[in-house]
Amino acid sequence: MSPSETERPSGAGSPAEEPAPGALPAVAPQLRALRRQASLTLEVAARAAGLSPAHLSRLETGQRQPSLPMLLALARVYGTTVAELLGETVAGRDAVIRASDMEPTAAGGWTYWQAGAPGRGMQALRVHVPHGSQGDVVRVHPGEEWLHVLRGRLRLRLGDSTHRLAAGDSAHFDSLTPHRIAAEDHDGVDLLFVHTLLQSPTAALCLGPTPGDAS
Repeated sequence: MSPSETERPSGAGSPAEEPAPGALPAVAPQLRALRRQASLTLEVAARAAGLSPAHLSRLETGQRQPSLPMLLALARVYGTTVAELLGETVAGRDAVIRASDMEPTAAGGWTYWQAGAPGRGMQALRVHVPHGSQGDVVRVHPGEEWLHVLRGRLRLRLGDSTHRLAAGDSAHFDSLTPHRIAAEDHDGVDLLFVHTLLQSPTAALCLGPTPGDAS
């Protein structure tokens, strides 16, 4: 079974979509180019990522913005990283990533800065989550997540438990636990975010199937 990603608004039965307020020139062409590079049809890639072909088509044409869970799912399907999906490149595999090289990229209402090198077993991002953005979206996907609050306050829902994290607090959890991330403050919240890459079918089998209902 291919790893999949589930993203649903609470109480809804279909993946959440956000209108694209403006064109994202890097994301849409990259999604299409990487799918073709992987020799996958729209239908096959969408099914492997847990999306509908129509939804993936809208992402590839820039009519919708991909959320972070969608990017993680597509990165696993295409055997790449979120950074490459966002059109970011880092020369070589240097151990040091300079702040001047971290270009912001907007997707799904959030803003991302690549904080790690491509092609590694973990993806590290600096993330700004605006207030009211995707706070009702439930996320379920294989892997582990670690996040650290840099500024502001975060509301983290893990299963049936709700946690409020302030600057300096961290969380480390299994991503198969249904979870929601939302900013408590009107100024939003800034995070460091690390997610494990699980591209191996063996790793997916060890984790077991992804739950089909995150409600």
